[in-house]
Amino acid sequence: MKFSAHIYIAAALVASASPAALAQNNTPFTVAENGQGFYSLSDAVEAIGANRGTIVIAPGAYGDCAVQTEGQITYRAAVPGQAILDGGICEGKAALVLRGQSALVDGIIFQNQRVPDGNGAGIRLERGNLTITNALFRNSEQGLLTADDASGSIVIDRSTFQRLGRCDRGLSCAHSIYIGDYGSLSVTNSRFEKGNGGHYVKSRAPRITVTNSSFDDTQGRSTNYMIDLPAGASGVISGNVFVQGQNKENWSAFVTVAAEGKKQSSAGLNIHSNSASLAKGVERNTWFVADWSGDKMRIANNSLGRGLTRYEQR
Repeated sequence: MKFSAHIYIAAALVASASPAALAQNNTPFTVAENGQGFYSLSDAVEAIGANRGTIVIAPGAYGDCAVQTEGQITYRAAVPGQAILDGGICEGKAALVLRGQSALVDGIIFQNQRVPDGNGAGIRLERGNLTITNALFRNSEQGLLTADDASGSIVIDRSTFQRLGRCDRGLSCAHSIYIGDYGSLSVTNSRFEKGNGGHYVKSRAPRITVTNSSFDDTQGRSTNYMIDLPAGASGVISGNVFVQGQNKENWSAFVTVAAEGKKQSSAGLNIHSNSASLAKGVERNTWFVADWSGDKMRIANNSLGRGLTRYEQR
C-alpha cells in the first residue's frame, strides 16, 4: 500500500535556524522574546511564568523535562526534527506536563518516555489548549495522554506517531494518543505506524476530526483499533488511509463507536472518503466501522479492500 505524499515524517525535515534560535553562551533553551538562555528547560518555562513566550530548543538530544502550570508557551525546535527530548520524565508522567493556559509544540522529537505505571508519554496534557505541529513521537509508552478539560481543544497537524502503545504487565493499555474528556480533538495530515499495543487514536472528546492521515499497521504488534471513540463522538473522519496488519490483539474493526458506553451523541458522525484494507498476506474478515451507539451516522464513499464489511451495529 502506498501512502499519499502529503504524509509528514518529522525526522526528515531540514530547516535553517533563525538568529533567535542561537542560545546565549551555548545554552540549549532560549526565550525568543528576550534572548535569555537557560541550561534547563524547566528554568526557561519558569522564566515565562504566567506570560506568553516562546522557548527555542537548539539541535541536540536532551534528557530534560518540564512542568507548565500557567501562561501560554510555545516550544519550538530551532531546526525541526533536530531537537530531541529523550527519556526525561517529570512528575512520573511525561517529558512535558502541561496545565497552563495553552501550549504549542513545533518541530520537536519525543522519544523513550517510560514510567513504572506504563503511561510514560511525550506529553501529558492536564488542562488548557494544545497545538502540536511537525512533531515526532516514538519508542515510548504513549505519545500524548490527557486528563479531562471540557473547555479545552487539541489540534495535531503534520506529525508522526511511531512504535507507541503497550498492553502488558497486567496494566491498563497505553495508546499512541489517548484523549480524555476534552472539548475537541483535531488530527490532520499525520501518520500513525508500527504500534506496540493498544489503539492508535483513542478519544473520549465529544467532537473529533481525523482527516488526510495514514494508519499503517503492517508492522504493528499486538495492536487494537485504528480509531476508538469509546464514549461516542460527532465530527468527521475523512480522507485517511488505513492498513490493518497481521499481528493484532483485536482485529474485529478499524473504527469503533461507543464501545464502552454511549456517553455522548454520535448522530451525524461522518465517516467518508477513506481507504481501508488488509496488509498483503493477511486473510480475515473484519468490519470497517463497529457501532454500539445506534445513532444515525453517515458512512459513505469509502474504498474497502477484500475481507472488509462496511458497518456492523453491535
